[in-house]
Amino acid sequence: MPSSASRRALALLVIVPLALAPVAPAFAADRAPSLQSRLDALTSSPDVPGAVAYVRHPDGRTMTVVSGTARRGAEEPMPGADGRFRIASVSKSIIAATVLKLADQGKVNLDEPVETYLPGVIRGKGVDGREITVKMLLQQTSGLADFTPAADWSKVGKQDLLKLALTLEPTPRGRFAYSNTNYTVLGLVAEAVTGRDFRLVSRDLVLKPLGMQDTYWPAKGETGVRGPHAHTYGVNPVRPKDGIVDITRLPGYYFGASGGLVSTPRDLDTFWRAQSVKSGSYVAVGRPGWPKGARYGYGVAEIPLSCGGKLWGHGGDLPGVSSFSGRDRAGRTVTVYVTGSADGGKSRDLLLAAFDTALCTR
Repeated sequence: MPSSASRRALALLVIVPLALAPVAPAFAADRAPSLQSRLDALTSSPDVPGAVAYVRHPDGRTMTVVSGTARRGAEEPMPGADGRFRIASVSKSIIAATVLKLADQGKVNLDEPVETYLPGVIRGKGVDGREITVKMLLQQTSGLADFTPAADWSKVGKQDLLKLALTLEPTPRGRFAYSNTNYTVLGLVAEAVTGRDFRLVSRDLVLKPLGMQDTYWPAKGETGVRGPHAHTYGVNPVRPKDGIVDITRLPGYYFGASGGLVSTPRDLDTFWRAQSVKSGSYVAVGRPGWPKGARYGYGVAEIPLSCGGKLWGHGGDLPGVSSFSGRDRAGRTVTVYVTGSADGGKSRDLLLAAFDTALCTR
């Protein structure tokens, strides 16, 4: 079994819940700082070498703000709107959009049990695919336990994470509980109804039609990031005692439907502008670490902003990168990411502050 430090590192690697700190109280007292100062505050930490924010206003104006360096020990500017990075759990929003496209085509019924598409596959400790609908997977209310805390990073690519999840204690079905397992199963559903790898299905139904040319699923065995990108720094789950190291190269293929995509801020802007706010699809979160009033829908979180109104989007974390990406009702889109792990504490608050500032500054 991996050490507790290794398991914690893996929990960040596969991830990754939206794990938000309370937003409104943190920002209501002070919205004066500029977006640049917010990013500079992030990169003032040696653990966060670089930060990027990309904003598109409803009238089409765009703004790119960067801070720090693309590589430790060098004066290399951070890539802008077209720099690629691992978007981790923001991938869930795109997988959800893929499943909704399949529903539009009549290939998936959101109210059907998972058993319809994956007969006999979901059988485990207190869970049964005959009692779980596709909608429950999308909304994170299925009861399927998250495989992340129990996964063994040393067995990446060899461990069946779904089978592992089915041995774990389930959460109450019908109540929100964030689980990467839900989106792993959605990937299997997409494969079952199309006969194709979920990566190809999402490419052909979402990425290509939207013109997201710089967004891709890593190939099996691929560890680098294609095209312009910054180096990323975090704890390597195989050697956690090494501390924070360059962790740009990761086996992204194995992050799967729950977190494997690589994209750019500009492509994510394209994605969010194409999404409509679907009323009636959200369930209350009501979990520690999430903002008061947060709700979760079809791969999208709805979260109150400090300036009033709400954002619709998602966040993701891996060792070496943390990000938030989404839009408001008016159509303003924002993507903020950092090249260090901002998954908790002060760095998390600063990342959220930057995201909130980007959406609230007119």
